[in-house]
Amino acid sequence: MSATARGGPLAGVRVVELASLAPAPFGCMVLADLGADVVRVDRPGGPASGRLAAPVTGPLQRGRRVTGLDLKTPDGVAALLSLVERADVLVEAYRPGVAERLGFGPEPCLARNPGLVYARMTGWGQDGPLAPRAGHDIDYIAVSGALEPLGRAGERPYPPTNLIGDFAGGGMLLAVGVLAALLERERSGVGQVVDAAMVDGSALLTAFLHGMIGTGAWSAPRGGNLLDGGAPFYDTYRTADGGFLAVGALEPAFYAALLTGLDLADDPDLPAQYDPAGWGELRRRFAERIAGRTRDEWAAVFADLDACVAPVLAPGEAHRHPHNAARGTFVAVGREIQPAPAPRFDRTPAPPPTPAPDPERDALPVHTILNTWPPRP
Repeated sequence: MSATARGGPLAGVRVVELASLAPAPFGCMVLADLGADVVRVDRPGGPASGRLAAPVTGPLQRGRRVTGLDLKTPDGVAALLSLVERADVLVEAYRPGVAERLGFGPEPCLARNPGLVYARMTGWGQDGPLAPRAGHDIDYIAVSGALEPLGRAGERPYPPTNLIGDFAGGGMLLAVGVLAALLERERSGVGQVVDAAMVDGSALLTAFLHGMIGTGAWSAPRGGNLLDGGAPFYDTYRTADGGFLAVGALEPAFYAALLTGLDLADDPDLPAQYDPAGWGELRRRFAERIAGRTRDEWAAVFADLDACVAPVLAPGEAHRHPHNAARGTFVAVGREIQPAPAPRFDRTPAPPPTPAPDPERDALPVHTILNTWPPRP
């Protein structure tokens, strides 16, 4: 399927992505999944040359076309600006000031294309005292307040891989910003700069938590609150085979179903659900009972009970779960099983993801890409 005939709700949207790591590629993957024509511009030696190694043929790079430019040379910058002139979106993830210094900051790009959405992905943002500093996901979520609540009572905070900063607060919010700017352009006719910062995005993800703090519903130390493992009916438990079961039975009806599945419904000595003084005993009883069967045995027990209980699946096995299989939550992309595009659209469904281009085999000259991107009216 050609880049100009892929379909999806973003069909016809042209995106120039300057190669980088993790958050910006994820945001561009989302745009490509939804039908945008994304062209990744690699630096000499590959998109991660001289930096932390990152896969250039995995899920984050799917659905692209690729070209190579040396953006430290006048010819490379001129070629980039020729792409920008016909694009809808430019995505860059340099430290503040680098793109300006190299000659393709917002001013020259918007001069060439006033309708351009110039999207900037950074950790600390384009201004503020930390803007020029280095950092990683763990640093951004530490400062935003998203890291401190994560962990068991009495233990240190632990990072949930790099899901909160890089992907949820970073790449996903970048994609949201791009889409909002494109929608606004339909009314104004002009583009703008989108400043997507992981510290901002991860702070935004804590909005619900701030609401709980404001009402006093989140006041205990880490690991002692309702949704951070403090409540025994919202936690994970080890099973007989070393697997885990996730329990999220917050509401009374779901809690009653949980007790039924655990064969504890008729136990007169069981503490009340929402009495924190009895949570230690409840946790002990739940852990003891759940340890008596395997993860999949418990999954079978709760298959027909509306108890908000689920097996904890590893990423490599999630595609085999009956629900995921029925919905097509995972798809084959080339030889890999990968998450399917989301969300879903009934009239303009996302196109099937195509494998990531090989930087050496599939790189295209800029003029070839321009031949598929007619000049803007």
